[in-house]
Amino acid sequence: MISNSPNFQKGFKFNRFRKEEVTPTLIALVVYIGWLFLFVGIRNDHLYFIAFFLTMYLLHPISRRMILSFAFFLLFWIIYDSMRVIPNYDINPVHIVEPYNLEKAFFGIQCDDRILTPNEYYAENTNSIKDLLAGFFYLTWVPLPVFYGMWLFFKDRPMLIKFSIAFLMTNIIGFVIYYMYPAAPPWYIMLHGNIENFNIPGNAANLMRFDALIGSPIFENMYNKNANVFAAIPSLHAAYPIILFYFGLKKKYKWLSVIFFIDVIGIWFAAVYSLHHYIIDLILGGFCAIFAIFAFELVSRRDKFQELLNRFINYSAG
Repeated sequence: MISNSPNFQKGFKFNRFRKEEVTPTLIALVVYIGWLFLFVGIRNDHLYFIAFFLTMYLLHPISRRMILSFAFFLLFWIIYDSMRVIPNYDINPVHIVEPYNLEKAFFGIQCDDRILTPNEYYAENTNSIKDLLAGFFYLTWVPLPVFYGMWLFFKDRPMLIKFSIAFLMTNIIGFVIYYMYPAAPPWYIMLHGNIENFNIPGNAANLMRFDALIGSPIFENMYNKNANVFAAIPSLHAAYPIILFYFGLKKKYKWLSVIFFIDVIGIWFAAVYSLHHYIIDLILGGFCAIFAIFAFELVSRRDKFQELLNRFINYSAG
């Protein structure tokens, strides 16, 4: 266990600048800043991100270990943000009607003389309780994995690294599918029909009802910065809580596993109720998570992986 290593037991000893640690970190930071300037374009949130990273890295050995231990979560955000450089709709045609028709064929709900998708049904059957539940659960999709990661940082850092690698693998699988099969979310066809419009910002859809209830545009601001509107399939919102649930079971945290399972159900409901995903999106997102888990477990059994994992753990131990 890394918590028993000499590096970890340094505790609060101020030992900031080891050459073997600073050099790769500095190179990575310079490459990232260069990437932003040349391709992505600098925004305020990039400056906040860099300032946060440097503060955590320089503040104290404990904060440095934490930020380095979360490197794979940071890499996820960088990759997601960089998808703006080459939008998936520039690679393959956007699918708008096909997911809608598939959803109606498999999960259509008979209402009088109409067949509605679950999204259309919920759009006509909203209430404040469902609005609050949907908003609450949708807010957990990234914070809950991060909070669990912080828990593991203090309890089992090697497991944190494994958890974050599986999390990143899930995202990479999802991102690849985004480019293979660009797909519009349910709210898009409700607002714009089957006409392609690549200039529209993201839309909070039914989550704006949650914003209205709490009097704050949380989701509106969040979705206005969405890197890609046409990335509904697969639903990574559906995948994250499954990864979380699996690693809760892996650590045998019974009460946390129960919470994580409830979160799976809650986020899946919220994804449909909010008009952001079809049920088929959720199922495919679940498959992404399961595939990533199996792939991770296969790879993690290899001696080379264990060697690289131990090297990274020791590196991030500061």
